[in-house]
Formats: sequence, C-alpha cells, structure tokens
Amino acid sequence: VQLQASGGGLVQAGGSVRVSCAASGRTFANYVVAWFRRAPGKERDFVAASRQRGSTTLYADSVKGRFTISRDNAKNTVNLQMNSLKPEDTAVYYCAAGQGVILSSTRFPDRYHYWGQGTLVTVSS
Repeated sequence: VQLQASGGGLVQAGGSVRVSCAASGRTFANYVVAWFRRAPGKERDFVAASRQRGSTTLYADSVKGRFTISRDNAKNTVNLQMNSLKPEDTAVYYCAAGQGVILSSTRFPDRYHYWGQGTLVTVSS
C-alpha cells in the first residue's frame, strides 16, 4: 500500500483544516487506517483511527470532540477533519495503514506497516 498525504498548512487558532490520505495498491477496506502526529521535539503520537470498513473509530483524548476521521473505501481515501484547532495541535501529521492491528493495539505506531510522507499543520495563536 502506498499512502499519499495532502492538505494541512497554516491556520489560526480556533480554525479548521482537513488533511487527506490517498491509498493505492491493495484493498483499502481491509486495513486499519490511522493518523499520527509528531510535534517539534516530541514523539509520534496517536491521533485517530478507523477500523476496517469504518466500523469503529478511536480518538486520542486530546482531540476527541474536535477531530473527525472518515474513510471512503470506494475511493481509497481517509480524511481527518480538524476543528477548533489549538497551537498545541501544530505537528506533522502522518497517515498509516495496517492489517491485523488488533483493537487494543490501534494506538501504537509500530503496529502499522505503511506510512504516508506526512503533512505539516501549523496553528498560530
């Protein structure tokens, strides 16, 4: 699976932005897809995930209620809509995909086999 992230950019605090990830190469619906982010000087953190076929979504507590992950298996895309952005949301956002990722391991980046190149979201105060 090849993943290509797009979107992001510079946005003011309180604003919204959407990042997208296009997948190619395999049957997308069979994969768990997720978004992670890496803020400057920090580790890569889990943001959100969509289980196979979109049956279940999970969110980090820090983004719950503000971010929404959605997937379109027919188009092999996954989006992350980010609202009410805060300066601490500034990071490079990465999409990831994996097979056989059990529910309890969804938040761990080392469970994912495929990664996009990352897209920068900068939230100004």
